[in-house]
Amino acid sequence: MSPAQKHKRNGAADDLPPDVELDIEDEAAEEIVEPESIPAGPDVAFTAIDWTPHAGDADGMVGAEVIQTFVKRLPNQPGVYRMMNAAGDVLYVGKARSLKKRVTNYAQGRFHTARIGRMVRETATMEFVVTRTEIEALLLEANLIKRLRPRFNVLMRDDKSFPYILLTGDHVSPGIYKHRGARSRKGDYFGPFASAGAVGRTINSLQRAFLLRSCTDSFYENRTRPCLLYQIKRCAGPCTGEISHQGYAELVAEAKDFLSGRSQKVKTEISAAMQQAAEELDFERAAIYRDRLAALSHVQAHQGINPQTIEEADVFAIHQEGGQTCIQVFFFRTGQNWGNRAYFPKADPALEPAEVLGSFLAQFYDDKLPARTLLLSQAAQEQELLAEALSTHAGRKITISVPQRGEKKDLTDHALQNAREALGRRLAETSTQARLLKGFAETFGLEKPPVRIEVYDNSHIMGTNAVGAMIVAGPEGFVKNQYRKFNIRSTEITPGDDFGMMREVMQRRFSRLLKEHGDEQPGATAEDETGEEDMVTGNGGFPAWPDVILIDGGQGQMTAVRKILADLGIEDRVVAIGIAKGQDRDAGRERFFVRGRDSFMLPVRDPVLYFVQRLRDEVHRFAIGSHRARRKKEMVKSPLDEIAGIGPGRKRALLLAFGTAKAVSRAAVEDLVKVDGISEHVAKLVYNHFHES
Repeated sequence: MSPAQKHKRNGAADDLPPDVELDIEDEAAEEIVEPESIPAGPDVAFTAIDWTPHAGDADGMVGAEVIQTFVKRLPNQPGVYRMMNAAGDVLYVGKARSLKKRVTNYAQGRFHTARIGRMVRETATMEFVVTRTEIEALLLEANLIKRLRPRFNVLMRDDKSFPYILLTGDHVSPGIYKHRGARSRKGDYFGPFASAGAVGRTINSLQRAFLLRSCTDSFYENRTRPCLLYQIKRCAGPCTGEISHQGYAELVAEAKDFLSGRSQKVKTEISAAMQQAAEELDFERAAIYRDRLAALSHVQAHQGINPQTIEEADVFAIHQEGGQTCIQVFFFRTGQNWGNRAYFPKADPALEPAEVLGSFLAQFYDDKLPARTLLLSQAAQEQELLAEALSTHAGRKITISVPQRGEKKDLTDHALQNAREALGRRLAETSTQARLLKGFAETFGLEKPPVRIEVYDNSHIMGTNAVGAMIVAGPEGFVKNQYRKFNIRSTEITPGDDFGMMREVMQRRFSRLLKEHGDEQPGATAEDETGEEDMVTGNGGFPAWPDVILIDGGQGQMTAVRKILADLGIEDRVVAIGIAKGQDRDAGRERFFVRGRDSFMLPVRDPVLYFVQRLRDEVHRFAIGSHRARRKKEMVKSPLDEIAGIGPGRKRALLLAFGTAKAVSRAAVEDLVKVDGISEHVAKLVYNHFHES
């Protein structure tokens, strides 16, 4: 058997080994032209093939036949290809050292696993992008996978940006803040941290250690006396001159040294200052230094393991079990442990860990800078190529290694242990969730366990700032990226009318669902030859249509909901269940309303009852939080916000000139035009807004 026949196809990068070459004749490619638009991604240039089959070439063809129509016109150059079904959905994104050889391999219909074979059979068309190098192809592939989320690729499920600590550099008294997103503000950024909680705890300790301000610049400018943070010794009070600018700058420099890895130097200097203050019998100043040292020790104590020989590294460990994968990531910066996070990528269980890890790393660093050193628990697929691609992306040398001994090996072993434990917990939770969903289906007479459950509730105070909330749960628990809130807009609803609010929420939710995913069936799944199921997705591996909707309410709420579902013609597509609070609103006495059955209660200790209560409590939490956020926004809303043509700049200028919005409302046009940025036309707009007569 030839090496090519022995090679196992995969769903990550899907590349042949370097020593395997298919015997293909070189053929002239179609003319290569510059594309009109290339998806946003790494800062590299690409060239695209602007080619489609001749009319009738691929008419009605699918699978290997349609792929064969592309082969003759493809060049022997690196690039990225996309395989799409008849509906235009992207099934798979891959990169190749030679597009012609790769696509020919698909066209031959050999060397495929059952899953790849199914992907080929569903392919109705393909698109190609030619790149100058294989490195560019790898970077573009990762970018497209993250944007398009193809069903057959390894997918990162959690793609939230990481938080950083920001020491501002555009103010005479720099502040310390939590930062997430683009680094648009001038200053020094330290991170990444694994979670916002880790950043918050670190900032609190750093404030006690270095007495740095965390207030906004506008708050700083308007202080006439120190705020509470100064009183509790968490700020040096630069706003009112409690410390000189030079003294505050020294504190900022110490904080930078500590966050840059020179923590021992900082602690030595503070300890010496404490000793000197004690010798001078200035015990109050010595106590301040003592408290600062204790705060620094608190920061380091909460960082867990702190390597002695590693200044900057990201540590990755992968563990597979039960058809699922966990990748544990630890962040080490300036010799300190800045937290860890577990990821559970969506991947074919047949894929080897090296293939999953390689694809994961490319996607992970698509929009963030890697550490100078990446330590892996095992080798990743195309590790050398990946290191070159990340070096190109970061603009500096990036090394990837699998340590075999010493402290680095201890770090990867520790990360691997965390990956095993995290995946074990997830498998246990998934197993429990599966049993609960099965019991839920039996209790409420469903044909099969639900894949998507939506729960709805309203929140308001006497009808004001009314908000509808929807949470989503599935086989893996709560799916928080599917949560939605609905600001109640209708002016015809009587304040406090819960039925009317629920009608509006249902109307808006399911009208949009019909428009965007009308052809999809609730809980639809597709099965391949291996018996594995793929959910028909509305968003990255999760169905858009619910199997069940739970309504927090009794018969009245259910009547309103069923009327909306009937008006939309989907009453038989979705099972609606009402949950009425028990007598005296006691948990355990809930009454359930299902169409075609009398209302009923569940035994107090029934696991399904606990499951439903947990769903209801979560939608309560989300609804109340959304309502409070809207109410808080309304409380600080200014009358100037309602005037068309008055943006933040003009609003700030008016408030600085007149002090309050009430004073602006009383001002004459002649006074308004004296404000910088306010023309006579704008002044009349402001005046007319407050003087309708």
